[in-house]
Amino acid sequence: MRIFAFILALATLLTACGEKTGIAPQRMADAIFAVIEADRASYTNNVVNRLQNEEGVIKAEEHWKDKQALPLPAQMLRMGAERVAEQEAGFNYALLSLWAINKQNAPRTDLEKQGLEFVMDNPGQNFYGTENLGGTEYYTAIYPDVAVSPACVSCHNDHIDSPRTDFELGETMGGVVIRIPL
Repeated sequence: MRIFAFILALATLLTACGEKTGIAPQRMADAIFAVIEADRASYTNNVVNRLQNEEGVIKAEEHWKDKQALPLPAQMLRMGAERVAEQEAGFNYALLSLWAINKQNAPRTDLEKQGLEFVMDNPGQNFYGTENLGGTEYYTAIYPDVAVSPACVSCHNDHIDSPRTDFELGETMGGVVIRIPL
């Protein structure tokens, strides 16, 4: 659980430094994303793709508990995000898409939609903005979520509920949204 230790250490550092001398929100968001992306790509390639697609040992499955399977990479990210939220680390994150299979992963705010459209239209670029939600101003960063393995592409293209079925390896499929209260 390297990601949780890093994120908590980063949040602690931000708090310890104080708001006036702390880490800039973009730098913090970029650092958090670097860890999320590394863990997500590692799990997808070294666990899901290897065990499911290459070796045929075990499948990744939406209903992984019931079917004794691996959680999908999106589910792993959600589990991590929920755990960070429980720890009140001072930020939150989610995986969203304009073509979400699970409707809870669709954009809910105008800024989320704008950011997802931006990362789709500008491969390799990130989107940054601020938004006010529930009376709190947030620094919101959106990073491209790229199909890093054949497992990503086949899962999304073959899923019965997928609103899009023509994804290709290396293509942006959605975005990781990180919010930091200002």
